[in-house]
Amino acid sequence: MIRKIEHLGIAVNSLEESVPIYETLLGTKCYKTEEVLSEGVKTAFLAIGESKIELLEATNDDSPIAKFLSKKGKGFHHIAFDVDDIQL
Repeated sequence: MIRKIEHLGIAVNSLEESVPIYETLLGTKCYKTEEVLSEGVKTAFLAIGESKIELLEATNDDSPIAKFLSKKGKGFHHIAFDVDDIQL
């Protein structure tokens, strides 16, 4: 059973440029950033109530986010759900 939307993932070209824009639009501050070397991505999180927005910036040209940005451009990338049990 899905309990809630955990976060929405949004691909961006630059966290440095995008974080201030999203902070202004959402009226909240970024509370966490991290780099996932294995995925070639840097992320920034903003909370809205119980849900979050995750901004994703590619750190290399071979990363899944770089390929997504190249093919589709910046914008909505994924939705993550909080579930009781991942096994059905």
